[in-house]
Amino acid sequence: MAVAAAQKNREMFAIKKSYSIENGYPSRRRSLVDDARFETLVVKQTKQSVLEEARARANDSGLESDFIQDGVRIGNGDNSPTVEDGTQQDETKNGHLADADIGDDDAKGDEDYTLTEEEVILQNAASESSEAEQAIQQAALLLHMRDGMGSLARILKTIDNYKGCVQHLETRPSQVTGVQFDALIKVNMTRVNLIQLIRSLRQSTAFGGVNLLTENNISSKTPWFPRHASDLDNCNHLMTKYEPELDMNHPGFADKEYRERRKQIAEIAFGYKYGDPIPSISYTEIENSTWQRVFNTVLDLMPKHACREYKAAFNKLQAADIFVPHRIPQLEDVSSFLRKNTGFTLRPAAGLLTARDFLASLAFRVFQSTQYVRHNNSPFHTPEPDCIHELLGHIPLLADPSFAQFSQEIGLASLGASDSEIEKLSTVCWFTVEFGLCKENQQLKAYGAALLSSIGELLHALSDKPELRPFEPASTSVQPYQDQEYQPIYYVAETFEDAKDKFRRWVSTMSRPFEVRFNPHTERVEVLDSVDKLETLIWQLNTEMLHLTNAVKKLKGSHFE
Repeated sequence: MAVAAAQKNREMFAIKKSYSIENGYPSRRRSLVDDARFETLVVKQTKQSVLEEARARANDSGLESDFIQDGVRIGNGDNSPTVEDGTQQDETKNGHLADADIGDDDAKGDEDYTLTEEEVILQNAASESSEAEQAIQQAALLLHMRDGMGSLARILKTIDNYKGCVQHLETRPSQVTGVQFDALIKVNMTRVNLIQLIRSLRQSTAFGGVNLLTENNISSKTPWFPRHASDLDNCNHLMTKYEPELDMNHPGFADKEYRERRKQIAEIAFGYKYGDPIPSISYTEIENSTWQRVFNTVLDLMPKHACREYKAAFNKLQAADIFVPHRIPQLEDVSSFLRKNTGFTLRPAAGLLTARDFLASLAFRVFQSTQYVRHNNSPFHTPEPDCIHELLGHIPLLADPSFAQFSQEIGLASLGASDSEIEKLSTVCWFTVEFGLCKENQQLKAYGAALLSSIGELLHALSDKPELRPFEPASTSVQPYQDQEYQPIYYVAETFEDAKDKFRRWVSTMSRPFEVRFNPHTERVEVLDSVDKLETLIWQLNTEMLHLTNAVKKLKGSHFE
């Protein structure tokens, strides 16, 4: 039962296990923002059902004197220690708090005890193993004291009895009717003792309420996110939307051979693991022909309409014999090229990823790319990402150092972000990475992948029909948009550097209570949540600054010579 409960907890709160979305989504939708909103709905529904189940178990009248949650027994067993040895588990009337503090109904704690969301997560974390029970947990408790400061000494004694260490304590007059003071107490203790402490305090009539607050990953408000590039193996959930098997408007709906081909290529992506070489696809003559038609059109329009960074990287890809008109590039060759130029790599994706998974991958300088080809009946438009969109739209700019850094910063900002912030980041990504415009010598140029791989949209964006606005992340992030026709509004960046600077300042206002950085040597995202980590980082930066200073001195010296 403990294993099942732990698994359910992981399924509820870990992004990598919380959903695999199938069907139920309107066709012709490819919006990252809509993806994020749909993910939010699925997670909320799942979370609510699991919380209700956990609370129902907590209130089960059959528990009697022992408190059993998800396979962990807490209560008056024969092995319960006494108050005197400091680890008494349940006998609150015999020493934890004074008799006057305890209600007359012994069953009160079991009959009325309900779990908050944080306590469900704590309980399930403790239920994973005996080692997990005894793991030291940091926690913050908010207590509403009815009887004033006289209860404080007994509270501290109770914490001491449970082998807890008080790290912080503060009180203030309460604004709650019938409560004199609120006390915020931060403690360190084993998880199992923390659960017992909360129950013990809740059985006391001295308190108007006892709440476990967010602290050190107890709460779902600090969600799972990938910490190492290998964790991206768990970030491949698909949004099943405009699929050839599901929507009769798809160009390949009636083409059984095309549908079977899509399945085969998707299975290759599902089987891919971190560190594997990307499997090659033997593209058919029809697929290569579709690529050639789009490639030649982009080649014609690129000199006039694409930004200089795109053109420079495109030329490098041609020089490396990766971009050629008669053959679709293999992802492994493209990935090797990107790694040498900007440190980005590719991994195969089976289709349109969820917004959170797509953005998380960028944090590790990993771009998840499809390998299938759009149907040959619709070579110049695809309502879903295909390898032509990825290769001709995204890859050239991922080979540009400035744009690659911008893409990674969007990804890093998404790690641990709230659902609403994922929506905003997705919108920024939509109007930049997909549909971005910039200025060059007072002329509009395209850098968005959806523009550079869709001829009709490109010409529309550079015409006098749409509205053009300056890129400001705060306003761009909340701009509604539609994704079934050409965009009525586009955002224009003065330069990539200006866009990055504005983006950094906007991200600093987000609610995420921690900062992260990517360590390129370990391919790991580090959460900067301790003084030791910050001191190590400062030492590394100081070393880099020393090398840079020495280089400047040597260059100046050689210049004067």
